[in-house]
Amino acid sequence: MTIDPASVSAANAYKILIGSIVPRPIGFISTISSGGVFNLAPFSFFNGVCGDPPVVCFAPNARTPRKDTLVNIQATGEFVVNIVSEEIAEQMNLCSGNYPPEVDEFQVSGLTPVPSDIVRPPRVLESHVNMECRAMQVIEVSGRPLGGHLVLGEVVRFHADDAIIDSRFHIDPAKLRAIGRMGGMAYCRTRDRFEMVRP
Repeated sequence: MTIDPASVSAANAYKILIGSIVPRPIGFISTISSGGVFNLAPFSFFNGVCGDPPVVCFAPNARTPRKDTLVNIQATGEFVVNIVSEEIAEQMNLCSGNYPPEVDEFQVSGLTPVPSDIVRPPRVLESHVNMECRAMQVIEVSGRPLGGHLVLGEVVRFHADDAIIDSRFHIDPAKLRAIGRMGGMAYCRTRDRFEMVRP
């Protein structure tokens, strides 16, 4: 089957995209509003894009009204990426709902906010890895209903649970137990792995 994206609905093109780009890592993003309200939301259009300096990206969609995460980052220029492990999957899912701006998703999920070292948004205590970030750029990719923005953030502080990282800075995936996003309502575990030596 060959598909011209212009010939199908945006929803169907989106299904092909999220069904093919799998598994997608989840950026569990914590922010704070200009009024001091905490926000916590998951994004599966998320990845690392640069090693020096360390830079991550994620893409909130362009729905109206704009997601609190994007509004908060545009107001404060700061956010924290919290990695989602199996043990907090249910709490992460609770945070994926569309809540009003005055709702604190830390309270909705029961997850624990702890102060960051450098940025104002809190990090998630139960997450094994947190990355404090300063926004570098926010790029509007498309204002259409399934469009979105690309947020680039420089990591200014890493926090890693001593139980999952060694002295060489290698994170043990068997201890991290990160989950990934598939298409539809599906998620995956990262327990089944194999290695290949590069040529």
